[in-house]
Amino acid sequence: MRSVQALAASSGLISLVSAAPTPSSWWPRRHHGGHQSGINVQLGPRPYYLVNDMDDGPLKDKLQSCSENSVETTSFAISHRGAPLQFPEHTLEGYLAGMRMGAGIMECDVAFTKDRQLVCRHSQCDLATTTNIVATELGAKCTEPFVPADADAGTEATATCCTSDITLDEFLSLCGKMDASDPAAGNATEFLAGTPNYRTDLYAACGTLMTHAAWLRLVDAAGLQFTPELKTPEVEMPFEGDYTQQQYAQQLVDEYKAAGIDPGRVWAQSFLLDDVYYWLANEPAFGAQAVFLDERVDTPQGYADAVDSLAELAANGVNVVAPPIAALLALDETNSTIVKSDYAVAAREAGLDIITWSLERSGFLAEGGGYYYASVEPVINNDGDMYTVVDFLAKEVGIKGLFSDWPATVTYYANCMGL
Repeated sequence: MRSVQALAASSGLISLVSAAPTPSSWWPRRHHGGHQSGINVQLGPRPYYLVNDMDDGPLKDKLQSCSENSVETTSFAISHRGAPLQFPEHTLEGYLAGMRMGAGIMECDVAFTKDRQLVCRHSQCDLATTTNIVATELGAKCTEPFVPADADAGTEATATCCTSDITLDEFLSLCGKMDASDPAAGNATEFLAGTPNYRTDLYAACGTLMTHAAWLRLVDAAGLQFTPELKTPEVEMPFEGDYTQQQYAQQLVDEYKAAGIDPGRVWAQSFLLDDVYYWLANEPAFGAQAVFLDERVDTPQGYADAVDSLAELAANGVNVVAPPIAALLALDETNSTIVKSDYAVAAREAGLDIITWSLERSGFLAEGGGYYYASVEPVINNDGDMYTVVDFLAKEVGIKGLFSDWPATVTYYANCMGL
């Protein structure tokens, strides 16, 4: 496996992921607070493909008019797990791709290893599907080692492997892969297959895994902003009896403080409201723009409760909420026009800032787009409709940023609209 330093250097973006300070001359336009990062942003063909696929109308005309404009990094584009539409998530390669596509805010989902070191991983227990662990000797250390499918018994292949099962050094020895598995697999190699057809394994030879601290240095060197998500533990806390949730939340912030990062560049996230309240009470400089990821909206009762609670959240000091895209959208009485949802209205009335997730995660939109478009499915019928939704979120809902699995899509829109 090539080293993190070598890969970063060969990318043309960064020449270190070490503890040493980064000379500012490597980033001649480095600017933490605004849009210019010094990165030569390149979007590739996808945004143009999506624009050309749109239904005819003023929005399509406007977006087409920007086709030859230069583009810059924008904080409206948030790199969701790197660029996992085509790169293994939470790998150096994916992060570099997200930077190159103009994401002004980078995400590291944070989990902890057995020796309590923080690493970038979407779920504490996703190693079986996002790395090659089941095909290595470390597979024996998994919470539930690989078990092949049994057609006669009607059982699927299974494995549960957690960051907390292995040490940091063991974690860094693994290769990142596209998040997928084959439930019919008869052996570990077959289990690692299964990448959806709208993604690709072209860039998944051996993704380089990263610690949170190394990712932090990478993002800092690029002059970008950070959005670390404290992942909800999937092991009993306190871990091994004495590592508490509060220590975990504090450890996250401490790594920014140790690196001398301005809290104004950090958007710490959690699905656990208690984590946000912890930061507000104990690290108010970081808590001021901590993000409550609101998944309560996934059930009708949960949605109603979430809407009713937004004013209280604001009164308790929460400033930023982040529900999934569908929670912010609704249809009018004719089921033909997108309108603001009750959640979107209530959040703005409460004075809350809104970001949302996640664009480019639904595959082809010809059949309505699935989870992220569920509230407006009747009006979603082609990939170009993605920009109809982005435009509504930006102009009508007033979101501050949009997570995307392919940041170029959002970068193109934000630059064209002058966000």
